[in-house]
Amino acid sequence: MPPAAYPAPPGAQRRPVIVWDLVTSIVLQVLAVVIAGVLTFAAFFLVFASDPCGGATACDTDRMGAGFLVALLGPAAVTLVAVIVAIVLVVRRRISFWVPIVGILLAIGVWVGGAALVISGVPGATF
Repeated sequence: MPPAAYPAPPGAQRRPVIVWDLVTSIVLQVLAVVIAGVLTFAAFFLVFASDPCGGATACDTDRMGAGFLVALLGPAAVTLVAVIVAIVLVVRRRISFWVPIVGILLAIGVWVGGAALVISGVPGATF
């Protein structure tokens, strides 16, 4: 027979739910998912950077492909991690509204980095 679980100490109680943080976190997580969707959609337009390639202009297609994948998949991956971390913090009843904000900023940064990588594969192109 397994031993009985130890009871909680007399002074230990669960933290109360912080309603403003819960509501703010949910709204910001939804906003983060929307922004990640917009960034993913915008990544498809990065293929137009290859228009001047061919003929006299030799582009680095490997670099451009890597940048496209970063811009396409990066924001969704960052947002997924941010949503998971925010949910864990909400369940543990910790302040979590900052996690989606950081996730949004990182997702935008990853997209810009991927776009810069795509643009850097075209000689003479500027960002």
